[in-house]
Amino acid sequence: MTALSHAPHCFLLHSAMAFHASALLLCQLTLLLSLFAVAEGRYFRFRKFKETKQGSLFEEQWFTQKLDHFNGADTRVWKQRYFVNEAFYKPGGPVFLMIGGEGPANPAWMEYGSWLTYAEKLGALCLMLEHRFYGKSHPTVDLSTDNLRFLSSRQALADLAHFRTVIGETRGLTDRKWVAFGGSYPGSLAAWFRLKYPHLVYASVATSAPVYATVNFPEYLEVVWRSLASENPECPLLVKKASDDLAERLKDPKTYDNITKDFNLCSKLQIQTEMDSAYFLETLAGNFMDVVQYNEDNRGFEGLAGTNITIKVLCGVMADTSLGEPYARYAAVARLMMETFSMKCLDTNVTKCVSDMTNASWDGPAAGGGRQWVYQTCAEFGFYQSTDSPNQPFTGFPLAYFLKQCAIFYNISAEQVAEAVTQSNEYYGGYDIRSSRIVFPNGSIDPWHALGITQDILPDLPAIFIKGTAHCANMYPARSDDPPQLTLARDHIFLLLQQWLKQ
Repeated sequence: MTALSHAPHCFLLHSAMAFHASALLLCQLTLLLSLFAVAEGRYFRFRKFKETKQGSLFEEQWFTQKLDHFNGADTRVWKQRYFVNEAFYKPGGPVFLMIGGEGPANPAWMEYGSWLTYAEKLGALCLMLEHRFYGKSHPTVDLSTDNLRFLSSRQALADLAHFRTVIGETRGLTDRKWVAFGGSYPGSLAAWFRLKYPHLVYASVATSAPVYATVNFPEYLEVVWRSLASENPECPLLVKKASDDLAERLKDPKTYDNITKDFNLCSKLQIQTEMDSAYFLETLAGNFMDVVQYNEDNRGFEGLAGTNITIKVLCGVMADTSLGEPYARYAAVARLMMETFSMKCLDTNVTKCVSDMTNASWDGPAAGGGRQWVYQTCAEFGFYQSTDSPNQPFTGFPLAYFLKQCAIFYNISAEQVAEAVTQSNEYYGGYDIRSSRIVFPNGSIDPWHALGITQDILPDLPAIFIKGTAHCANMYPARSDDPPQLTLARDHIFLLLQQWLKQ
């Protein structure tokens, strides 16, 4: 499942995993999407899901997990949520473990998805483990910055290792071959699980996995440009003109009343600081970023709205001269997204955003994943999708804007973010992964592929680069109108699994 996802309407770090997602956001099991982007996704542009009625067939179960795997003197434990599907299991078959990410683990993935097709053919038992600090898996009493120190990819991998060990022993599966699956940030975890715990996981499918951490990630928006241009070469040029025009208007308070009306804002626009301007501009850019990230994905079973909004639809609006100048078309896109997601108005109040993101309660407005995922970007990965490149279509949200969020939300300095990113690449290897039996599927439309493995490293570390598809597309259920290259990619993954499991 996937996730790089959305968080409350606040600073977007565009994902994850996300995961666009401004305050990043994402794919995997946490596999996820847009204007939810304005209202959830900013934070994860990695994909996340939403619990659905279909998932009710699978009862949630609970696993006793350690709070701190790296401190033997700390004996505290908590309950981690997981799901089981035994429908396809044949004695002696493999165990498939879907890794949760930066959002609630969606039990709909126990009924749908390409991994279940593989499971049926290979006689696999299917498990899905929710990521600590997301969904219902609450290791601590709140989300205070002091408690968030227990939220990290390393602790999550240790959760997976302990879960695999104990479930293996209690269910008689210790000697079975375990295969990890994940998309977006969970895709990275799937690769790193095989890398760091090769004695516990036999193979991994690491879909749309951003394995290279970087503080500044302007390449994300460069891919957005190319993806829009693949539909219509004029489209990113029109978006750029509109974004530049809007940024210029923000310099004149006399325009604020009209902008408030044009974009249907919840309250009169107030631009008093550079943060106010950056937040507003990024919010509107998020409409395009999220749609590009999940373009034409078969996500309906997740219970998500907006799956009918595609690159083709947005570029169609931007090319519609009857709407007026590009600025007016840009506003029309914003209104279309609000209508699609049943939003009465667009809230661009930075003060409220800060209040939401600093609320440490599990009942807080950002507790669905926004506060947690942005913390992970500040403490481990960066991934900040800034406008610091001339080869992208937006204006006004530079790296400094994202780094300021780390300081405001968690008292983490820019220097600390840079050091954390360096440590992540030292620990995991970045692009230079040295392992075996990991396959890396990525889509050419997906901006996250810029941080993933898109060429074979070794014969048993293959990449599958799928032209014309977006974030985690190969993880979704197949449909009759899937492009041939997507069907071939799913078949390729199955053949690799079949081959590896025979070894």
